[in-house]
Amino acid sequence: MREDRKKIFIRTFGCQMNVRDSEVVAGLLRRAGYSLTDDESAADVVIFNTCSVRQHAEDKVWSAVGNIVKRAKAQKEAKARGIKKPLIGLIGCMAQNYREQVFERSPGVDFAVGPSDIEKIPGIIGQLSAKGLYERKIWETDGQVRPEDIYHTGFYADPEHAYVVISEGCSNYCSYCVVPYVRGSLHNRGHQGILKEIRSALANGVSRVTLLGQNVNAYQDGNFSFIDLLQAVNKLPGLQEFTFVTSHPRDTTPELFRVMAGCDKLKKNLHLPVQSGSDKVLKAMNRGYTRKFYLDLADNYRKIVKGGTLTTDIIVGFCGETEEDFRDTFDLVKAVEFNAAYIFKYSPRPGTKALDRPDDVTVEEKERRHALILDLQKSICAQKKVKK
Repeated sequence: MREDRKKIFIRTFGCQMNVRDSEVVAGLLRRAGYSLTDDESAADVVIFNTCSVRQHAEDKVWSAVGNIVKRAKAQKEAKARGIKKPLIGLIGCMAQNYREQVFERSPGVDFAVGPSDIEKIPGIIGQLSAKGLYERKIWETDGQVRPEDIYHTGFYADPEHAYVVISEGCSNYCSYCVVPYVRGSLHNRGHQGILKEIRSALANGVSRVTLLGQNVNAYQDGNFSFIDLLQAVNKLPGLQEFTFVTSHPRDTTPELFRVMAGCDKLKKNLHLPVQSGSDKVLKAMNRGYTRKFYLDLADNYRKIVKGGTLTTDIIVGFCGETEEDFRDTFDLVKAVEFNAAYIFKYSPRPGTKALDRPDDVTVEEKERRHALILDLQKSICAQKKVKK
């Protein structure tokens, strides 16, 4: 066991992909001889695994970093013996987005590591913990593809459930989305490595699996497709249940629905982000499908996957969204009757194509539209609950 900087605290912001990335980092750190702690105040190193999808998520990170620095300063001023600011690391999407500017924005941060460089974190902590190197700043954001080995440490936060990454990055370049710029273009893991990871997890007591990707149904490993992967996972001995997120409507087909219906271990849940019900807005978002295409998908899903749940993401107040555009979204939600919907107010993100367009929907109007969709979805959920 390392004696220098041995206790690591990791806090995760954002999506399931970040949750899995934190597990990967935890596994790498344990393998390198460090220990994990759930007590931030007792940690020698505090790592924030960050999200850049919305401004609110970034603001929470900067605030959390500031709180640690303030607490350490207060303790020092109170002459608390042995108190020293922990090493602070920003990893994930914000690190990739800001790179070395992280240290200008928050001098209390000691290292920044992008999503494709997370295998370097144990070594970076070792370098910064070495005598005489504590005041250095280190950033690693130039990686392209993660080594396959990082997924095979065997660490999962839930002993019965495993998140398994099948693809990294995204090549859709939706105009509002920062993901391709911070996580890179789509890279699919080899299916043999994925199946090996799942078999190992099952052998160690895991019984449930969630396949992860920014766009899982675009998965392709040579001639081995996402549908092939679902069928292969479904056959694994010891697996009780599995699911997947997130799908893109453009890559979704009735064939996928038929396979979902036929896989007995696959949960009949589909998360299919629509984002908007307006053809004009969908085109401006570069989503690659129309309102009718999505409605037909939803109809086919409900017909083929009997009793399956359908959930979605919606953005209100995107650039140029008129009242008519919003009503198209409202009416689509009413027509599809989603089992759940995650509703967001548009916020401009650095580096995205949407920055070329004026953010011309007022904050008040975004709030109004958000509330209307939210109330509609709540009423749909209440009706579905009564029908049960």
